[in-house]
Amino acid sequence: MLTTTGIKQVLPHRYPMLLVDRVVELVPEERLVALKAVTCNEPWYQGLPEDAGDEEHGYPQTLLVESWCQAAGVLAAWDKPNPDVLSGQVMLFGSISDVVLHRTVLPGEVLEHRVRLVRALSDTVVFEGESLSGGETVMEVGRVVMAMRPAEELTGARPPA
Repeated sequence: MLTTTGIKQVLPHRYPMLLVDRVVELVPEERLVALKAVTCNEPWYQGLPEDAGDEEHGYPQTLLVESWCQAAGVLAAWDKPNPDVLSGQVMLFGSISDVVLHRTVLPGEVLEHRVRLVRALSDTVVFEGESLSGGETVMEVGRVVMAMRPAEELTGARPPA
């Protein structure tokens, strides 16, 4: 199991954009299960009026996808962590397809992201999976492609001599 501290050693994301709270299962090069607790104290709810209804408190769909992708990133990089995006290998999001959103997620729910590694090619990985809440599928992800690239290729910086 990885807690927030362990996740921060793998991913560069920090508050308010670290959207994975805990990894409860990790089978290297195969699968991962991660948790994200949705609360009404998150910054995206800040501007809601006092009389906002449940639908207005729906967890933003883009953040649901981002949270799942961060869980996939943990599986991709758990054995070669690099939270510093200015050096070493940098994880890049490549593409996503066949995402199906089944229902709105509300504060108080705990998301269970299930990520499966479909294929790994030298510096590129392909994932699929789903997110559940209370055993109910709230999102399906058909395919996500991520690539690892040397930071110096992205920044134009030369590696240290």
